[in-house]
Amino acid sequence: MNQRPFTVTGMDISAFMCKDGARAIEWYRDVLGFEPVLVYPDNRGAEYELPDGTTFGLYGGGGAMPFQPSNGILFAVDDFERAVSSLKERGIPVVMERETPNCFMAVINDPEGNSVFLHRRKQ
Repeated sequence: MNQRPFTVTGMDISAFMCKDGARAIEWYRDVLGFEPVLVYPDNRGAEYELPDGTTFGLYGGGGAMPFQPSNGILFAVDDFERAVSSLKERGIPVVMERETPNCFMAVINDPEGNSVFLHRRKQ
């Protein structure tokens, strides 16, 4: 068996790209309650430290990569039913809501076209 030259030890940050950083920063604050720990110059993006110690980022403008909406980040919530009803009460469209044998999940879209999943694992 080959010896690996390095080991992946975890994930430092997971992020979405954004075209309008200021709008995205505002949306994540107003909809999900995220407060940035770092805002990039000219509001091009931000980084957020979540309660579990992971980092979520928004990046836009002037980067080497072209903009592309993403999906696949599932944000854990403490009370799934309450989270979904709160979104609906505020008029935020829930694109998909599903229960699987292992979890509950709901999808909303941020203003950049990214799919944002709210997720709760079953015990």
